[in-house]
Amino acid sequence: MNLDLLILEFQKKDVKAYEKLYNMYCNSISGVVNNIVKNDDVSQEITQDVFIKAWNNSASYSSKKGRFFTWILNIARNAAIDYTRSKKYKQSKKNLNSDFFVDILETSRSLDNSTDAIGLKEFVTKLGNKCKRVIELLYFKGFTQKEASEELEMPIGTIKTRNRNCIGELRTMLGV
Repeated sequence: MNLDLLILEFQKKDVKAYEKLYNMYCNSISGVVNNIVKNDDVSQEITQDVFIKAWNNSASYSSKKGRFFTWILNIARNAAIDYTRSKKYKQSKKNLNSDFFVDILETSRSLDNSTDAIGLKEFVTKLGNKCKRVIELLYFKGFTQKEASEELEMPIGTIKTRNRNCIGELRTMLGV
């Protein structure tokens, strides 16, 4: 089935279309969410919530504004960031074990393979180092622009400009 037709059926609340889209994208979405929340169980829960939210708000998707995957990825990223700002998340981090910190050290310098189910990593690695770092922090690790500014020790205006320029480069590579 053609993706545009599948999305149209999804917007018409066809359960089979929902299942197909979920199966197509759940691993990628879960990988991105897990990169932000660092917890497999929570990632699965947020991923399910993301698809339900997409289902309930499917009328707001427009192919004129971008690809379906990008739309649902933004929902997922925002949901994961919202979770990390919640009281529940902050309380769960009060008694962390060392495995949490080992994972952060192992993944903080590179894009996680679990986010690469759509092949995006290949395109991101073709970007210059300045772009790779900004994209990694903002989109794969869930940093805010302010947090990325602090992490990279750059003015927030530079982060915003690089983000815009780097996303433009990615769009050109992808032919979007």
